[in-house]
Formats: sequence, C-alpha cells, structure tokens
Amino acid sequence: MKFRKFGKALLMGALSLGVVLSVTSCVQSYTVGFLYVTGTQTSGTTGQGIISGFKIDHNTGKLSAINGMPISSGGSYPGRAVLLLGSRFLYVLNQGGSDCTTNTSDTNCGNANIVQFSVSGNGALTPQQTFYTQGKNPFRLLADSTGSHIYVLDHDAPDSSSCALALGKGVTSCGDITAFNVDPSTGRLSLLLNSQVTAANGTSLSYFPVPADPIDFILSSNFILTLAGTPATGDSVFPYSYTLGTGQLTVSQNSVQPLNISEATAIQAGNSYIYVLDNEPLTYTTNGTTTTVPAQILPYSVGTGGALQSQTGGAVPDVPAQSNPLFLLAESKGKWVYVANAGDNTDATVTNTQSGIAGYVIDTNSKQLTTMSGSPFGSGAGPSCLVEDPSNQFIYTANFNDSSVTGKVLDQNAGTLANLPGSANKTYSLNGPAAYCLVNGRTS
Repeated sequence: MKFRKFGKALLMGALSLGVVLSVTSCVQSYTVGFLYVTGTQTSGTTGQGIISGFKIDHNTGKLSAINGMPISSGGSYPGRAVLLLGSRFLYVLNQGGSDCTTNTSDTNCGNANIVQFSVSGNGALTPQQTFYTQGKNPFRLLADSTGSHIYVLDHDAPDSSSCALALGKGVTSCGDITAFNVDPSTGRLSLLLNSQVTAANGTSLSYFPVPADPIDFILSSNFILTLAGTPATGDSVFPYSYTLGTGQLTVSQNSVQPLNISEATAIQAGNSYIYVLDNEPLTYTTNGTTTTVPAQILPYSVGTGGALQSQTGGAVPDVPAQSNPLFLLAESKGKWVYVANAGDNTDATVTNTQSGIAGYVIDTNSKQLTTMSGSPFGSGAGPSCLVEDPSNQFIYTANFNDSSVTGKVLDQNAGTLANLPGSANKTYSLNGPAAYCLVNGRTS
C-alpha cells in the first residue's frame, strides 16, 4: 500500500483546529482538558473502531485514561472527529473499510457512518445517534465555526450524471460534499440541500459535487476548498463559497486551480493561511549549497473567489531524512507551525527516527516559514495528527505505526518541543493504530 492511499484513507483533513473545536483557554482560567484518539483495535473483529480518551494534567502534561474508555466508535475504521455545541457532542466518522478511497470493491466500504456521542463533565462519551452521508466512501469531516453545520467529503458521488451540473460540461465522475444542519439542542443532524444545483428531475441535489479523486478539504475565509487529483492527473483545488448562517455552498467564480504538484497529502489552515502538504522532492539552494528533501509545504493565502495565492518564498522544504507529511498544526500564538511526518508508514517495522515533527518559525513581517532550531522533534512511529492542549502548554501526536500517543512540552519563548517531565521518551499505549486526535477543554 503506497502512502497516497494511506493519506487518503487514514486521514479521512483539513482542517483547522480553530474551526473544528472552537475551544480556547488560558492557563489562568484553565481547569481540565481531555484528549480523544480514534483508531482501530488490533484484537477481536477486524477493523473494530474505538475511541480512546485521556485526561490532561495541565501542570505536567501527563495523561490518564478517562474512566470507562476506550469505547466502541460505532463502526469500523474510524478517522476524523469533531466537537460541537460547547463540546457537548462529539461526532466520529467511521469509514467502514481500511482503504475505501482506492479499494471501493471492498464490501465493508458500504458500512460507513457518522456516530454522535454526548460528552459528560468527566470527559466520558455516550453514543447517541447514527447518520449517513449521501455519497460513497466518506473519509473527511469538518464543522463550521458556529457549530451549526457539519460537512463530510465523500470520495465518490452517488450519481455521476450530476457531476457536470456543478463542475462543467463533460465531467463524468466526481466526489461530493454531504452537508448537515446541526440541531442546537439535541445535536441531531439533518441534510442541508444544494440550493444552487438541481438534478435532472428538477429536485435539489442532496450533495455538492467536487472534482474526482478528492484528497482533503478545508473551510477557510468563507470558502470550502477541496484538494483533489492523482499522480497521473496532477493535483488541484476547487472552491465553494460558504455562507455564514445558512451553511449553504455555492459554486465560486473560480473553477479548478492546478497546483503543479502530484503527490499532495493534505490541505490545512492556520493563522489565516492555507498550507498544502506535498510528498514529492524539493530541491533548493542556500548559500551555494544545493539540497534535495523528500517533501515540501506550499503556503498560500486565499484571494478573490477562493483562488489560492502563493506566498513570498514559495515552497518550504520539509526536514531532511523525513517524509510523508500528513498533518500541520499552527499553534495558538501564531508564532510557530508544526508538521507531522509519518516516514515510511507502509512498513510496520518503521522506527521512531524515521518519523518526527518538523517545527517552523513564522516570520513576523513576511509570514514565511523558516526551520526552527532543534527541528525535527521526536514522536512516536508514524504520527497521524497533531494537537495543542487547551492550556497551550503541550503538543501531542497520535501514532499509527506503534499505536501510541506522544506528549511534548511547548517552549513558550522558542517554540521548541521537549519530552514531558519524568521520562526520556514519554509515550502512552493505545489498543491499536491511531487515526486522528482532538482535544476538549473546559474553563472556569
């Protein structure tokens, strides 16, 4: 299994933590925080999905299991999750199969769902209701900043004949976005219909077509941007305009925008910028020395109609000796950016030294990224996500290859990451490979 399949299936992305969680805090008023990790249990039924939960000690960063967890995710191969409505409800997307974006013949790929959980005061989860998307093989999930709408990226639209209605004449295959309204009292989901595009019979579509072979999507600057493509076709971004309040999506004045890359793994947002992670080599020259690194980060701003505008300096090299960038985190102060590199995630014997966290400093004026002193920083093997705790003191990765969570102390002045106190390499074991992580905080 090549990385590109892994990136699409496991990262089911992007998404901005500010958009997804809408949880902020400070040390002075911080009382308690929780970390949730979705993943697959290695014992028992193949693909059995679980959610692990930990309480975060805001003095040391130490994790302790939430009573009664892990619990079933309500489906198999869970990935992305979001917290909404004051963190009262957690929604988990279960993909159904291990690689449904490329192996759609798998009979398990028809068992995808979204399961709603209520969140108690002690962080425990209780399953509530189950919902389903309109398309096939859903693998990404995000929410708007109001918590009123949830969007799911389906790899395959339910009806190829509707692709041309939104994407233009001659388009015969596409993915789609299924949009939901969120009931503010119960958290129940209901379909948000496409008000702009109608089917051949005159009824409103129950989904929003996007280009074929979607990889990831993100909500930023009043646009939902979908990253799509293959090595054969090249990667591009397609914008939908997003209307605050109604959550409605409309086709933007800009159409598909080629990015001139072919191994994109994710599109992420942070500090008003968009970052595309690309797993293909970048050659650059510094002080007369030419270096080739295995991956790159492409920073953009969002312009008129959702068009991406390259930032000063262009592509930023990933750290040498590490590859497969899967996830990007812009920390809360707007000073630093971190990228999780999974290394060779197709090899179960991959070591921690092949994976890691690349750290970057954001220039105050130009906003360019420069490699942070001491980067890369250690993680578990095959990190699949990054989160900053609600007190803004610690950063955690959930790791696919060695089924673990790794915690780091965030230096408040330099942005560097160090091991949690009390251990040379602080990790917490999970029951199986991790897919995604998110945090929940409560303030006084």
